[in-house]
Amino acid sequence: MMKVVIAEKPSVAREYARVLGATYRKDGYLEGNGYQVTWAIGHLVRLADAEEYGFEKWKLEDLPIIPDSFKLTITGDEGLKKQFNVIKGLFANATEIIVGTDAGREGELIFRYIYQVSGCTKPFKRLWISSQTDQAIRDGFNKLKSGTDYDNLYFAARSRSEADWLVGINATRALTLSSRAKSVLSLGRVQTPVLCMICFRYLEHINFKPESYWDLYIGLEKDKKKFKAKHPVAFKNAEEAEAAKAKITTTATCMRAETKKVLEQAPLLFDLTSLQQETNKKFGFTAQKTLDIAQELYEKYKLITYPRTGSRYLSDDIYPKIPQLLDVVANKSKFTAHAHLLKAAPISKRPINNDKVTDHHALLPTETNPMGVNIPPDAEKLYDLIVTRFLAAFSPPCEKEVTQLDFLSGGLLFKASGSVIIVPGWRAVEEEVKEKEEDTDENQKLPKVYQGDVLPVNDPAVIKKMTKAKPIHSESSLLKLMETAGKELEDDELRQAIKECGIGTPATRASVIETLFERKYIDREKKKIIPTEKGLQVYELVKDQPIASVSMTGNWEKALNLIAEGKRNYSQFIVGIHTYTNEVVSTLKQAGLSMPGAQKPKVEVIEVGKIGEHLLKAGKGQYGTFIIYQEKFYNVPDKEPHEITPEIALAAMEAKKVQDKEREAQKQKNLIAKIGKKYEIRNGQYGLYVTDGKTNASLPKNITPEVAATWKADQCKETIASYIEWKKNREAVKK
Repeated sequence: MMKVVIAEKPSVAREYARVLGATYRKDGYLEGNGYQVTWAIGHLVRLADAEEYGFEKWKLEDLPIIPDSFKLTITGDEGLKKQFNVIKGLFANATEIIVGTDAGREGELIFRYIYQVSGCTKPFKRLWISSQTDQAIRDGFNKLKSGTDYDNLYFAARSRSEADWLVGINATRALTLSSRAKSVLSLGRVQTPVLCMICFRYLEHINFKPESYWDLYIGLEKDKKKFKAKHPVAFKNAEEAEAAKAKITTTATCMRAETKKVLEQAPLLFDLTSLQQETNKKFGFTAQKTLDIAQELYEKYKLITYPRTGSRYLSDDIYPKIPQLLDVVANKSKFTAHAHLLKAAPISKRPINNDKVTDHHALLPTETNPMGVNIPPDAEKLYDLIVTRFLAAFSPPCEKEVTQLDFLSGGLLFKASGSVIIVPGWRAVEEEVKEKEEDTDENQKLPKVYQGDVLPVNDPAVIKKMTKAKPIHSESSLLKLMETAGKELEDDELRQAIKECGIGTPATRASVIETLFERKYIDREKKKIIPTEKGLQVYELVKDQPIASVSMTGNWEKALNLIAEGKRNYSQFIVGIHTYTNEVVSTLKQAGLSMPGAQKPKVEVIEVGKIGEHLLKAGKGQYGTFIIYQEKFYNVPDKEPHEITPEIALAAMEAKKVQDKEREAQKQKNLIAKIGKKYEIRNGQYGLYVTDGKTNASLPKNITPEVAATWKADQCKETIASYIEWKKNREAVKK
């Protein structure tokens, strides 16, 4: 009777084995106490490459490559194949299989692919934990779940894997071949929209033309406290501003004095993406570095919970454990006072929301004493940041007193505002200085002023300012945009509301950015992400293509989440991806030809004989071998030019005639009606459409062929005009 546990990597397997009592080392696994604990090594089994379907040579005519069913293959060298065979053998003899790969979408896929290739059909149970502490591991093994509970998660992972294969392989080959590039131009379902966001912001920044404007200020004073008030409307030229300044008198009357208390809620707990943003801003860490350190804090040092989480909230069952965690972090002197303060009062329930926790809750410190673990300096920075946010999130709101003052001088309105912290609340532990709070106009210390007060005016001034471009992306700002599929939202809770439509997942965003660096599409300049010449070339080619659409990629991600929730099925998703892949390949074949510096094919034409009195020539171009006879071209892709004979040429010409007849017959079959001399209504792949020979405009879905056949020329004209206008507006929105 042996239970087989499979972990995602050897280090995690060793921890499971230690807790379970499986202490005897074997070849590729550990054994003891009724358990055999083995491990994968990341994606041990993966989707087979296109070459394994017979597409070793890159040819445009082969695209799109859409397998009837996907093949799986074992990754890597003989050592990995040996480990796979160890797992396969253990599965074959197991009385129970326990899945201990990472508790997430990719972890599920890693196991399921191994399970399938091994040929195993035994039922399996799932270990689902958010912490690697000994207690969490014991609790998890005592509460194993049925493996079938995670079938939908597997289908979401499988859908993601196959979609990335279809789009990535086909798009990369289509653009590389059509552009005749000297090196591979890699594209991907997620990486390409991200590249486009980087390039768009970079070009927007460098092409920005600053415009001058002039602000008008007055200096005021009461009770020996000086402050400034500003005219609320900027002036477009200096003359107007100076003319307004001349109207200012020696005093200003307070027309409104309003002071109110404002509660500033504590920040949300970290998920992986928000942690990566914060570490990039504070420490200059890359997204990948943050993930690597967080994974180490989770697996090796057991100081934090599962880092690849997408939630910033906790479930109800975690709330009773908060006092214990406060005791743990209080061991570190910098947190002692605030931890004791929180424990002495009712602990906030704001971070608790079951509806906003999916696979894993927000990042937390664990019950492991930080003073008992020696960790590297960068890991300590990250741990301290997570603990600081934990303490802040459970702290009461910051209470502020915000004052707004309106003054009138010389008939001109001037406004002053300021704020004072009354009760620091969460700010006592985490002082987040936001960009808008750095503006001294907004946060100056104001004296007590009442409506009707008349104050002396000092030093009225006109100050010239310049409009500023949006900054070039850092990893922090890019991650924020990836999370919201390009929507620029500052409010944390609003971002949480739409994050299911984001680009990529918390676990994959860092690797997407790193892939762009590896492809030499982007570079780093300190914290800035700068596109390379190659990256900008690709951007110019694809920016208007379907593969560059940020919103479409976000919608695919939303669909994957719906599959994981059981609200959409795998088959529907993949059919949509097949259609999308066809569209991507079609548009990229054309886009590549326009690439600046594209290597155009050098076509050498040779004479291969005569048919009658006319010369027969042959050559080889972008789509293979062709023949030229009486200035007409015919394709013969399965032959080399020197193999062409008059007999082969005549057969090719006859085949072309048959093909043309079939095409014309199909065209006539699809014809619903001719409307006047100019318009035709046809039935196409995506339904009915009207055409004038230049533009094809889809008809509304409720229009039947019978109704369409009765249309008049003006209805056709109006439909095409509406389509052209819609397309123009869509392009404008893209830009």
